Amino acid sequence: MQLARETIGSELQRFEEIFNHAMQSDVELLNRIMADIAAHKGKQMRPMFVLLCARLCGTINEGSYRAALLVEMLHTASLVHDDMVDDAMKRRSAFSVNALWKNRVSVMVGDQLFTKGVLLALDNNDPGLLKIYSAAIQQMIEGELLQMTKANKLSFEEADYFELINAKTASFLAAACAAGASSTSGNPATIQLLHDFGQKVGMAFQLKDDLFDYGKADVGKPTGNDIKEKKVTLPLIYTVQHADPVLKKKILHIVKHQHTDKDKVNFVVNVVNQSGGLQYATEKMMAYRDEAFQLLYTFPPSPVRAALEELVRYTTDRAY
Repeated sequence: MQLARETIGSELQRFEEIFNHAMQSDVELLNRIMADIAAHKGKQMRPMFVLLCARLCGTINEGSYRAALLVEMLHTASLVHDDMVDDAMKRRSAFSVNALWKNRVSVMVGDQLFTKGVLLALDNNDPGLLKIYSAAIQQMIEGELLQMTKANKLSFEEADYFELINAKTASFLAAACAAGASSTSGNPATIQLLHDFGQKVGMAFQLKDDLFDYGKADVGKPTGNDIKEKKVTLPLIYTVQHADPVLKKKILHIVKHQHTDKDKVNFVVNVVNQSGGLQYATEKMMAYRDEAFQLLYTFPPSPVRAALEELVRYTTDRAY
């Protein structure tokens, strides 16, 4: 992501100042928690997509920074709530809010971040910005609820998988790109194009995450974790669809009834590795990446376009 950071270096520095200020609170406990969250923030890919899409369409302005701030606040809020729901003890190699302050505080911290984000848009008369992100949040929530309702009725259909990752992951990155574009462009077609671009990148991003679960590299979580959580992803779907009846029955039994048995999970991981499931999912990921490039290349060559291309390549080439 070096080119992206160089292209909008001063803007990212300004964003960093705005973000740190926004995370401050007059409530001592909340201030401590927000400071801890800010100290362990991630790569901030979403704000980078916002600012680069804004620059691609015009000159970055205060609305662009609000769009970047809002996406990071809403994303952070969703992570706090996710860690609570999953009872996760770690987030980015540090203790999660849930681990340090338990569920009740986690709920309130997540709600505080959501509320700050909404007020940020309302106080600056940005109803369009709020509408873009609200639609994405609605999709994310519906995706989570859909996954919960189907938890005991595991689907091995590709269409269901793609619908789920579009709702849970791609919709939010699509909103980030559209929000950035809308802050500097009044052209609905351009905003929609970059929304679609972000959606393609988001699909590729989630496919890469799902591939990690069957890989050999240390990516910060144990291999086979998705199986243990009964999450059906594309490598497994392909494997089940192409297995002989005996092997298929065995895999399904393990996923449904023996997903906490380490040896059984490792068996499934090995079968997926041998079946071509990883190659198939990789091909799908690259197809989404290439579709994103096709949309991006409708813009003339520029350092900003090159930086966005680098970010897209990072989503599929990253090692963790």
